Amino acid sequence: MMTSYLLLFGSAFLAATILPFYSEVILYALLREGGDPVVLVVIATLGNTLGAVVNWILGRYLLHFRSRRWFYFSEKQIEKAQRWFQRYGFWTLLLAWMPVGGDALTLIAGIMKIRLSVFLLLVGTGKALRYISVTYLTVWSLI
Repeated sequence: MMTSYLLLFGSAFLAATILPFYSEVILYALLREGGDPVVLVVIATLGNTLGAVVNWILGRYLLHFRSRRWFYFSEKQIEKAQRWFQRYGFWTLLLAWMPVGGDALTLIAGIMKIRLSVFLLLVGTGKALRYISVTYLTVWSLI
């Protein structure tokens, strides 16, 4: 079972980064095998939240490289993202669980220098609610 937990943690961690990964599939499979829903939700939430912290760290130091030729984002893109984040605020981090745009939110939060404690609280809450929902729907469908 430890291998399954590590697999879930790793997939949840990678799913929160820019890599295309889906931890819900592994969570679903482990729930179908009779895994403890509480333990699985905690592991998936921890992995996914720590993966989001990687994006936050990247965001904190990303702008140091904006003058480099290889830098991916244009000034216009960065300004647009910052304006959007300032308009809607740090509460948008509750939506960091979304498959489209969630990773960008965590990166922008780092760029905007959102405190790590606030980041962890909001991102962790949103991600936990997502995994709780997936778990509930899975367990409900198995009955």
